[in-house]
Amino acid sequence: MPSNFDAPPTVEVPADTTPIKAVPVRHYGRWVAGVIILFLAFIVIRSVVTNPNLQWSVVWEYMFNDRVLRGLQNTLILTVISMVIGIIGGVLLAVMRLSPNPLMKGAAGIYVWLFRGTPLITQLVFWNFLAFAYPRLGLGIPFGPEFVSWDTNTLINQFTASLLGLGLNEAAYMAEIVRGGIQSIDSGQLEASSALGMKRTTTLRRIILPQAMRVIIPPTGNETISMLKTTSLVVVIGYFELMVAVQTIYAQNFKIIPLLLVAVIWYLIMTSILTVAQYFIERHFARGTTHGVTEKNRWATRMFGFRAGRQGSGGIG
Repeated sequence: MPSNFDAPPTVEVPADTTPIKAVPVRHYGRWVAGVIILFLAFIVIRSVVTNPNLQWSVVWEYMFNDRVLRGLQNTLILTVISMVIGIIGGVLLAVMRLSPNPLMKGAAGIYVWLFRGTPLITQLVFWNFLAFAYPRLGLGIPFGPEFVSWDTNTLINQFTASLLGLGLNEAAYMAEIVRGGIQSIDSGQLEASSALGMKRTTTLRRIILPQAMRVIIPPTGNETISMLKTTSLVVVIGYFELMVAVQTIYAQNFKIIPLLLVAVIWYLIMTSILTVAQYFIERHFARGTTHGVTEKNRWATRMFGFRAGRQGSGGIG
């Protein structure tokens, strides 16, 4: 006798083997914007290249002038030494600000407040004319005998004043960058290190800072590029660097715009080199992270903000 609960007969449906034709989304807005940007870029480039008032022959004549190259050399020296002072000072200040000692934390906080709260150009002028406040600088016992002393004008020349102004100011900004990088690491790692009997300095050097470098490197690279251009402010105290070099030349031949273009080209060359170096350093410290795996942009992407080839699905347009 058949049961009322028998399953209904199955009906076989023929499988549709027709391949699906995927039609990509049309981004007409991107094409229109791209055409407009290319058109505007063509107009600007053509205007710059064909403008006789820019005197490109004069630009190429002075690109490798002895005074320009000497100013360029001094600019690079200032950048490197100032960043070394800034990075070392920034690490020390960051450690002091994170110290449980209230005096160290307070001293570092006042330093950062003072040097970030006053204009850099003011600091440069102050260090250059420090001799008006302290004609002589010496070492000795406080309120006691002085062992050795120097004439301030001899000790702090224009080069030294430039390094003090740029380096000490940079240390205040690097302190905040390093502090942010250290605080981005999970505090549980510090607690685990303490439980294993590791000293605080050892933990910082071997565990915290290596991980924090992934966060510290990008803004440090930006600070280095910024420092390269900020060195032009030493013109206020007369130290001979790239901008002073071109100013000295155009004060004699009155070729102001061509000489400024010489400085612009050299600054662009140097910042481009630093940008490429920053990209490779960041990629090195991003190894083993999700960012390091997914980051496929080339150095041109870092400088110009676009990527050739297959585009991602995100975006507007």
